[in-house]
Amino acid sequence: MEQQKPLPHQHGSKTQEVLVHMPSSEDFIQAAVIFQQLCDGSRLKILWLLCHCEECGVNIAAAVGMSTAAVSHHLKLLRLHGLVTSTRRGKEVYYALADSTMAELIHHMVDELFQVTCPNKGLTEHDAP
Repeated sequence: MEQQKPLPHQHGSKTQEVLVHMPSSEDFIQAAVIFQQLCDGSRLKILWLLCHCEECGVNIAAAVGMSTAAVSHHLKLLRLHGLVTSTRRGKEVYYALADSTMAELIHHMVDELFQVTCPNKGLTEHDAP
C-alpha cells in the first residue's frame, strides 16, 4: 500500500480511514488489464462459454460463430492473463476457466450480468464437466 497524504479538507467522513487500505497503483493497473479482457464482446462470449464448460478450440469457434484463428487469438490473451487454462489431449487442445479466485469472481459476475444460473451450480466436483 502506498503512503497516503492527509486530505486537504476534513468533512468528518471516513475517507482517510478507507485510504489506509487502498491497494497500490500497480494493483490497480493489474486489475485494469484483467478488466480489459472483458471489454471485447467476442472475448466475453468465449469467456461466458468457458465459465460453463470445457471445450476444444474448434468447437468454441463453431459455438460462438467465429473463425478458429480469431478464437485462438482471444484464447491466447485470456490464457496470458490467467483467466483460462489449456490442456492438450491427443491432437486437441481443450480450454476451461482457470481455477483461480479472479476467474471465479469473473464467472460469478458473468452469470449475474447475463442473469443466468450456472448449469454447473450445485454439482459436486465429481459431477461437474
